[in-house]
Amino acid sequence: MMTAISQNLTAIQTHITQAALTAGRAPDEVQLVAVSKTIAAEDIRRAIESGVTVLGENYIQEARAKFEQLSALPAAWHFIGHLQTNKAKYAVRQFDLIHTVDSSRVAKAINREAAKIDKIQKILIQVNISKEETKLGIETEKVAELAEEIVQLDHLRLKGLMTMPPFFNAPEKVRPFFRRLRDTRDQLRQRNLPGVDLTELSMGMTGDFEVAIAEGATLVRIGTAIFGERA
Repeated sequence: MMTAISQNLTAIQTHITQAALTAGRAPDEVQLVAVSKTIAAEDIRRAIESGVTVLGENYIQEARAKFEQLSALPAAWHFIGHLQTNKAKYAVRQFDLIHTVDSSRVAKAINREAAKIDKIQKILIQVNISKEETKLGIETEKVAELAEEIVQLDHLRLKGLMTMPPFFNAPEKVRPFFRRLRDTRDQLRQRNLPGVDLTELSMGMTGDFEVAIAEGATLVRIGTAIFGERA
C-alpha cells in the first residue's frame, strides 16, 4: 500500500526526470534532497523506505535527535541551515555535505573539527545572489576570495555553490537568480583551483525546482511537496 509520502515522492521524481529531459540533461544529474526539518523520525523513515536517499536538515539539535534514530538507514544527510561556529563539531560528525558555508570563520571552524576526526568535509559556498538583507550568504563578488581561502584548508573539499533566491509566486521570475549562480560557478571554474571540481549547484525548492533544473541545478531541496505543509 502506497503512503501519501511515497505517492508524493513518486510524483516529484517524475517531475524531476521530465524537467531534466526537457532541459537536455540526464535525470541522474539531479539529486533530490528531501527537506525533513520539523518532520517526525517515523515519517522520515517512511520516506527513506520509499526511495529518498538524501535528507536535508536545517537545525543541528533537531537533526542530532533524528540521526540517533535513523543513522543505520541508507541515506546521506545534508545540512542546509545556518551554521553557527559553535555547532560545527556536530555538523561535521553527522553531515555528508554542508550547503551553507558563507564566511572564512565558518569554513575554518568546520575544518578544525574535521581535522579532529580525520575527515574531509564536503561543503558548498552559500551565495546571496539577490543581495537581500534578510538572506544569508556571501556576496557574489566575494565568492572567489572565499574559495581561495577554502582551498588552503586541508580538511575541506569545495564541491559547488548554493543559493536561496527571493520568493516569487511565478517561478520564471526566479530564473535570473539561478542563472546568475550558474554563471558565478562557471567563472570560479576558470580559476582552476586545486582540489575543487564545483560539480554541485544547490538551488530550487518545491515551487521552482523545475526552473532550477533548467538552469543547471544538481541538488534540489524539496520538503513540502513530499511531506506536506508543516504545522
